[in-house]
Amino acid sequence: MLDFPLATITIPSLKATELEDLLIYLNQVQQVDLADYKRSSLLRRIRVRMQQVGVECYQDYFDHLQRQSDEVTHLLNTIFINLTCFFRDRPVWDYLENQVIPQIVANKASNEPIRVWSAGCASGEETYSLAMLLAEALGLEQFLKRVRIYGTDVDRDAQLQARRGYYSLNAVELIPPHLLERYFERRTDGYRWRSDLGHPFIFHLHNLIQTAPLPKIDLLVCRNMLMYLTPEAQIRALVRFHFSLRENGFLMLGQAEDLITRDQKSLFTCIDREVRLFSKVPDAHRNSRLLPIAFCS
Repeated sequence: MLDFPLATITIPSLKATELEDLLIYLNQVQQVDLADYKRSSLLRRIRVRMQQVGVECYQDYFDHLQRQSDEVTHLLNTIFINLTCFFRDRPVWDYLENQVIPQIVANKASNEPIRVWSAGCASGEETYSLAMLLAEALGLEQFLKRVRIYGTDVDRDAQLQARRGYYSLNAVELIPPHLLERYFERRTDGYRWRSDLGHPFIFHLHNLIQTAPLPKIDLLVCRNMLMYLTPEAQIRALVRFHFSLRENGFLMLGQAEDLITRDQKSLFTCIDREVRLFSKVPDAHRNSRLLPIAFCS
């Protein structure tokens, strides 16, 4: 195993052609397809991993990747920046609590299901945050009867943690105390979603670009994921989101994201730019020019 001291390592070298070779290897040998990610972001993150390993040139890192069975996992953990927390960007969650969720509930019959999708959910903090707000709005009995929350991601390890619903003491610091007491149970070194509350969550692996969109979604939250995709991949994801949402459904993006191109704006109307909330434009996904882009293989 390579063991260079990090202090002596300069910024690792990784050329664009070498990156493409690595992407082909990951796709063909490891069945990991990163073609839809921005090359600038991939270059930056892979160089970070090379520096962590302690190598300066691509060939040394490629040799290391082939020799160490767990290196692909370490590399993907570096590429998939799973930065998330409960109620991240609190004003956004206040807006969801006071404006969006009441409108979703008002638009539904008292026995009608509510379907929420947390796309790119990483280790699940956002998904459980959504659950707490919905349970508060509906009451626990109605929540368990009517709500299904889908948490999806391409990172297998992150999905396993999300399914467990178990978080460290530091991770739960941003949960308001009354919600933490109501929905989580204390364990030795952390908190876990209360087992007696049922499990209205469906966590599974899902690629926004390559996997069929989930249907009949009332609220789709995809925060700080599109920014890492190429422009072509972004529009493919957005058309699929358009398919997913009900006619009166909502899309929420991250604070560093916006819909700025003509194609993007043709799919969704901005409701509140400060919190990045959008509604779908009826039938916009049927655009003869966008359909082939969205569902090409």
